[in-house]
Amino acid sequence: MDVTTLYSIGELSRRTGLSVRTIRFYSDSGVVAPTTRSPAGYRLYDLDALLRLELLRTLRELGMDLATIQRVLDRELSVAEVAAAHADAVDVQIRVLQLRRSVLRTVAGRGSDPEETKLMHRLTQLSAEERRRMIDDFVDGTFGTFGTGDADPAAVAMVRAATPDLPDDPSSEQVAAWVELAELVGDEDFRARMRRTAGHQAAGRPLGIESDAGEELMEYTRQKVAEARESGIDPLSDRGASVIDDLVHRFAEVFARTPDTEFRNWMAQQFEEAHDPRVDRYWRLVWIVNGWQVVPHLTPVYPWLVQALRHDRDA
Repeated sequence: MDVTTLYSIGELSRRTGLSVRTIRFYSDSGVVAPTTRSPAGYRLYDLDALLRLELLRTLRELGMDLATIQRVLDRELSVAEVAAAHADAVDVQIRVLQLRRSVLRTVAGRGSDPEETKLMHRLTQLSAEERRRMIDDFVDGTFGTFGTGDADPAAVAMVRAATPDLPDDPSSEQVAAWVELAELVGDEDFRARMRRTAGHQAAGRPLGIESDAGEELMEYTRQKVAEARESGIDPLSDRGASVIDDLVHRFAEVFARTPDTEFRNWMAQQFEEAHDPRVDRYWRLVWIVNGWQVVPHLTPVYPWLVQALRHDRDA
């Protein structure tokens, strides 16, 4: 191509794919000024103007504003600098769109009502830093700030190490888990339960009822409850009642107690010390939000046991 060649607006339009009206606008704005004019007064452009227009079109398609493009064309900014900044901006937009898509899929899948939809949107709109701060506030409010209170340091470290972190492109299950988790950590009753059980969970020490009942009965209990859970037996069902009645009688014999409602409630209270159902639910939600594999055999069996023990069949 001859560097002395001059192009009319119509020729530039054919070569760049831009409309004549758009080129005229860029020309009037001074972004791509005409090189000269024909004897009849028509604007003419040289090769440099053609190349500037082609670059301008590319940068506009990448989402850059005209003022920034002007600075690039005037060599005040390099294309690399502008591209890096816009790539970061696009990354943010992508994350927002991915999260919005996940929320919409969750709403569609759950048939959420307007209030739940608003809550879901509000909680997922929090920045990663705001989400982190919310969990930090929960830990501090539950166990006390660093260096204060009588909380077990191992328990605090365990909870902080498993801080839930919603990914940029969460699944519908992760969005739902995050919303439930956010509501859970703001509940004062739950915080009290976490304070009571986290120490046992972090230390891994046996409960008093486990030590007193003996390893043989405890292993039998874990096996029977695990089998019931794997079989999908509801702890409140008649089949669940059959399992729990057998266990209550075995424990009553070991502890020389009557297998009545009072004894069942006592058993439930003992097992709740380290495996409160709501606390175990918290850990399951953390696994889901963080995308960690939920290992079935590590899921505590005691919540099922406690629920069955607490069920009053005469009610």
